[in-house]
Amino acid sequence: MKKFIHYFMLILLLSACSKKSYLERSNEDKALQDAVKKLARSQDNEDAIGAIPILYSNIQKAHLAKIASYRTGKDIGRWDKIISEYDYLQDAYNAIINSTPAFRLVNPQNYSAELLEAKQQGAEENYIAGQTFIDKDGRDNAKKAYSYFSKANKLVPGYKDAKAQMNNAYELSIVNVIINPIQDNSYFINSGWGSSGYNYSNEYFQQTLVRELQNSNGNGRYAARFYTDWEARRENVQPDWAVDLRLRDLNIPYPVSNTYSRSRSAEVRNGTDTSGKPIYKTVYATLNVQRSSFTANANMEMTITDVRTRKNISYKNYREDYRWQEERASYTGDSRALSSDDWALINNNNYNTPRREDILSELYRKIYPQVKSNISYTVDW
Repeated sequence: MKKFIHYFMLILLLSACSKKSYLERSNEDKALQDAVKKLARSQDNEDAIGAIPILYSNIQKAHLAKIASYRTGKDIGRWDKIISEYDYLQDAYNAIINSTPAFRLVNPQNYSAELLEAKQQGAEENYIAGQTFIDKDGRDNAKKAYSYFSKANKLVPGYKDAKAQMNNAYELSIVNVIINPIQDNSYFINSGWGSSGYNYSNEYFQQTLVRELQNSNGNGRYAARFYTDWEARRENVQPDWAVDLRLRDLNIPYPVSNTYSRSRSAEVRNGTDTSGKPIYKTVYATLNVQRSSFTANANMEMTITDVRTRKNISYKNYREDYRWQEERASYTGDSRALSSDDWALINNNNYNTPRREDILSELYRKIYPQVKSNISYTVDW
């Protein structure tokens, strides 16, 4: 019974706090919305009836004061703030005008005309800013122009020719990116692998990069077009940016072998005693393991350069390792002490040493996505 009384008192306390909360809340916009909803459910609710006129008056004063303050500024971003304030005022108007009991208490002002005018003014100012930047040279200016025209079109859909200007700014921002053949100053030149390694690297990087970047750009994801060096010459394209890849270090060593031993033991059945119970004994063996292993590594530099100014746009260095090992074994002692894993090593008669092409693929498989990702990031907006 005592617990029930405490629970009942808590409910009364929470109920009392709720009734007083409309005018005590810090967010008066939400408090008004809640009070209007409450009045719709209970038209004689005294707390909502008393709070709605006060809340609406406070909301009007607060938002109109902010609008007046924002209008004195020069920052083009002020229009977003002004529009947001009018949105709050219009939300309050809509809540009251759509509630008969609330409308009896307050005659709200419709700010739709002011809201539309603010959007028009914001769109015009963004449009003018876009025109200022589109007349300037350089990709960054074209990107800024695109942003301003896009904002104008967002504030007022179909505003003037903002959509066409966006397309124009996008075209002006497009860069022709040439991906040059990979430069190898390390492994292939000194290994005797010759042109086959050179061709393999270019196929893996230059040609694949151009193909995948161009394909992923089919939806206009990047403001860029990608070419190999010979494609640019064939199509008479003047590149804006150049991507240079250099293998500074590529080492694929011969496998190194070493041996070690593992002691093995196991309990095996060795007959039965006079009562028929099994007798066990411990048997021993030595596993002699021969391990062959190597660690290959590659170090690749990537530079993206502005062809005209020779300005360095991006520089990255990528280093990756590829580790390989394989084991086989022989044994001495009692074979019954060996596990299934031991027998797998014993029965491994041949090392499956990876080919150089396979090793390169593993190294390139780690480096390639990093190179592609950085090019994508650099050309992206």
